[in-house]
Amino acid sequence: MPANASRISQDALDQLFMSARTHNGWLDTPVSDDKLKEVYDIAKMGATSMNTQPMRLVFVRSPEARERLSTMVSPGNVDKVRQAPVIVIFANDTKFYEYMPKIWFREGAKEMFEGNPAMAAATATRNATLQAAYFMIAARAVGLDCGPMSGFDIPKVNAEYFADGRYQANFICALGFGDETKLFERQPRLSFEEVSTLL
Repeated sequence: MPANASRISQDALDQLFMSARTHNGWLDTPVSDDKLKEVYDIAKMGATSMNTQPMRLVFVRSPEARERLSTMVSPGNVDKVRQAPVIVIFANDTKFYEYMPKIWFREGAKEMFEGNPAMAAATATRNATLQAAYFMIAARAVGLDCGPMSGFDIPKVNAEYFADGRYQANFICALGFGDETKLFERQPRLSFEEVSTLL
């Protein structure tokens, strides 16, 4: 191992992965604006291809806003949306490339993506999803719990929150302090051998 390489503690690994759980029930404890900003400021440092950073965020917090969003999710997610102190709508910016002159060190990146819609769409989807995963890990790192959900009506959410069409909803995630009494049993994970090919 290189001399400058280091490994995070087992406690940190447990908090981020080994003991962390996907939560379904939530304590009535608010999440502050400062905490959300702290999570983003950590997550934004995660790598994206060409530093594209296409993730966009909508934080749905008030009871009225959560109730409205609850009408756009599958039946099994309604109570989660109503109860969690924050629901994040993770979205992709389809015109992320407009920021490229600011965030990428070489000229021509904006024009490259602008001239290739298929590449731009794939880049937005792939890297915004990657950033959303960073965001959830960052949330766990600062003591929050997460409950990602894909069961929602994407066209309705897009029409409600992204009417101009520039942003496209990817998935939603409850954030807050989980109620451990509402956890499901942890489900099995596939082994290294089941998912890996060594060439």
